[in-house]
Amino acid sequence: QLQASGGGLVPPGGSLRLSCVVSGFTLDHYGIGWFREAPGKQREAISCTTNSGGSVFYKNSVKGRFTISADHAKNTVYLQMDSLKPEDTAVYYCAAVGLRDGVPPPTSSSRYDYWGQGTLVTVSS
Repeated sequence: QLQASGGGLVPPGGSLRLSCVVSGFTLDHYGIGWFREAPGKQREAISCTTNSGGSVFYKNSVKGRFTISADHAKNTVYLQMDSLKPEDTAVYYCAAVGLRDGVPPPTSSSRYDYWGQGTLVTVSS
């Protein structure tokens, strides 16, 4: 299971840290992706990482503002979001996919096997 949390209402320029707690399996040999879905838009990959963090993807529009990280002791993946913009408003989901070592994380949502329930991020003044 994946449990996403940390969403909320923040003004433009603000920060949030999303958490994705993984239970039932460890992060070893799994890639984790953060996706978001805005009203009327398709779900898109925001940031994806391998279990080791050796290969990381960021959507261009969030590069330099968002940071993905993992705490293996807590079996938790985080998404630190800074300098938030109104266009970042969406429901954010975390997802997991089994990965062999050395394989970069996929960015297509269809590749992911396990999904959290989503957490709403609203950026508005």
